[in-house]
Amino acid sequence: MTLPLPATDDQAAAELAKLAAEIAYHNRAYHTDDAPEISDADYDALVRRNGAIEAKFPHLVRADSPGRQVGAAPAAHLAKVAHARPMMSLDNAFSDEEVAEFVARVRRFLKLPADEPVALTAEPKIDGLSCSLRYEDRRLVRALTRGDGAVGEDVTANVRTIDDIPATLPADAPELFEVRGEVYMAKAAFAALNARLLAEAEGTGKEARQFANPRNAAAGSLRQKDAAVTAGRPLRFLAHGWGETSALPADTQAGVVDALRGWGFPIADAFARCEGAEAALAVYREIERQRADLPFDIDGVVYKVDRLDWQARLGSVGRAPRWAIAHKFPAERAETTLETIDIQVGRTGKLTPVARLTPVTVGGVVVTNATLHNRDEIARLDAREGDRVRLQRAGDVIPQIVEVLPRDADRPVFAFPDHCPICGSEAVAEEGEVDVRCTGGLICPAQRLERLKHFVSRGALDIDGLGEKTLTEFLDLGWIAEPADIFRLSAHRDDLVGREGWQAKSVDALLAAVEARREPDAARLLFGLGIRHVGIVTARDLLRHYVTLPALATLADRIIALRDETPAVLGESEARHRTRLDKAIAETIAVENVGAAVGHALADFFHEAHNRAVFDDLLALVSPPPFVVATQASEVSGKTVVFTGTLETLSRDEAKAQAEALGARVAGSVSAKTDLVVAGPGAGSKAKKAADLGIRVVDEAGWQAIVAAAGA
Repeated sequence: MTLPLPATDDQAAAELAKLAAEIAYHNRAYHTDDAPEISDADYDALVRRNGAIEAKFPHLVRADSPGRQVGAAPAAHLAKVAHARPMMSLDNAFSDEEVAEFVARVRRFLKLPADEPVALTAEPKIDGLSCSLRYEDRRLVRALTRGDGAVGEDVTANVRTIDDIPATLPADAPELFEVRGEVYMAKAAFAALNARLLAEAEGTGKEARQFANPRNAAAGSLRQKDAAVTAGRPLRFLAHGWGETSALPADTQAGVVDALRGWGFPIADAFARCEGAEAALAVYREIERQRADLPFDIDGVVYKVDRLDWQARLGSVGRAPRWAIAHKFPAERAETTLETIDIQVGRTGKLTPVARLTPVTVGGVVVTNATLHNRDEIARLDAREGDRVRLQRAGDVIPQIVEVLPRDADRPVFAFPDHCPICGSEAVAEEGEVDVRCTGGLICPAQRLERLKHFVSRGALDIDGLGEKTLTEFLDLGWIAEPADIFRLSAHRDDLVGREGWQAKSVDALLAAVEARREPDAARLLFGLGIRHVGIVTARDLLRHYVTLPALATLADRIIALRDETPAVLGESEARHRTRLDKAIAETIAVENVGAAVGHALADFFHEAHNRAVFDDLLALVSPPPFVVATQASEVSGKTVVFTGTLETLSRDEAKAQAEALGARVAGSVSAKTDLVVAGPGAGSKAKKAADLGIRVVDEAGWQAIVAAAGA
């Protein structure tokens, strides 16, 4: 089921923030920790969702947008070095049609005639750790992992222990050349390493550390602090490209790869030059047929435009080149028994069902767990404890059940919980959503860290010094469990001074930053509570009308009562009842641009006694002044303003603040209700739509003139 895109700026901004955090988390799990938690397919779905929202709301694209990121930050124990040229990632294709469309896009971009052939190279996409080898004066001087694409980890000493990697290049090689490829561990070597680790642990009383798959083994081995440990691990290398160079030995991809082979670098045996998409797909099918017999793990085939002058013209978009694409393989499958279904609660409160399986080997990995995604997926599969199931390792990482096999006996239907298994709070799914979420929020241990990070973040209370590491330390010490505890930290001053990383000066600076937020902006505090659908703009809209936070709690009580007192009438459908209730809630709120979704979210939050206790405890320790927006009379007072394009003399936040100070409301999209559009360079479709609707459009200088005329 594909969810509809957000309808408002607040909804879009909230989901983009969530996606940025979630995708960054999975990037770290894969690239830094070598411990992926979701499948490639699920990861790609998150990235595609993010891209679709950004396309609809381009003015909300975040500085930390996943579309601008590659990989993850380097590991802390390795030196960080910037890449001379970024190590980019690849867009993915999952069907023949998408490969054909890739070639068609190349044709359209280059404006090639219909009869102009587009030659490609095709090679196995090895599942290893990306590495860049820098040769100066033809001698290996540095080796870096991909890292986040811009900055990598220095693994030079470890790379020198890999026999496949030449220490020097021949005399015909350029003086400067960066060779890029994958460090990997062969399947047989991986099995032997795990067996050795198991044997070494026997009789020691210690649990053997075994790697889950060859990629994890290769990544863990290459990132060792001690190069002697790496030397004892059977690592290999395959070259497939290059970074910075002083010259190129050929004008095609195939030509340069052939030169790399001549310089002593291993190249995949299946590497081939193909005349067009059909020939490339034929190579894909042959590599897929040979996949199980290859000595290393692969998860697809990479296609690259062969002509280097075309590559240069095509360039890149976001984090990926336009001239290359990875064609992923379908997942491998196996059958086993679903023993039990457990419910896990994620950092955002989502309840995720996990199938506990009778162990089975899929693609060389022993699988004991599989994701069931959500309540609807269990219903779609009709999965029940005790069933025989067919599963696959999607993207060859995280297993998922794709089919329940014919049942040999009747079994009870799985009852999805309506309360959080961690904190006991109600668990609900909003209309139009498939995910069930815990409403415990700030009091739920599973969500506590992320909620507290949000509470102290720049957009909320903005408490300097309370980052993730510090919050985690205080959580582990039992000093904080909810937001109010942050304002009790002064009681732990003497205990904190002298702990590792803390001195009296830094402790006092932190406590001073906390004390500075004893009278926080009410809208920021409301936003910091993390109530669904209540972004900073919605928080301000609500408080303009209700002025204080206790008044909003009273509003929530009215909505709770309204939900209890509005039963369905005889013969009324569920949808019609919901529509009638939502209309009543919106009328009760009576705030422009704030609808029933926000009302339900407020009611869900305050309906939980735990949340109300957290709220009351917090307000006993902080005193947000009544929310009053001081405005000046201006020509935009009471009107709706849209900012679009690039603002060159002020930030988007500052522009919005100026508009609100002039009594205007800032919207994210242009409609018939828009009164003024401020268009900077790159304004695009919004400026055009404004012109089509006859809406006044001014540039940034024109806006500043409006501000100056009001004396703001």
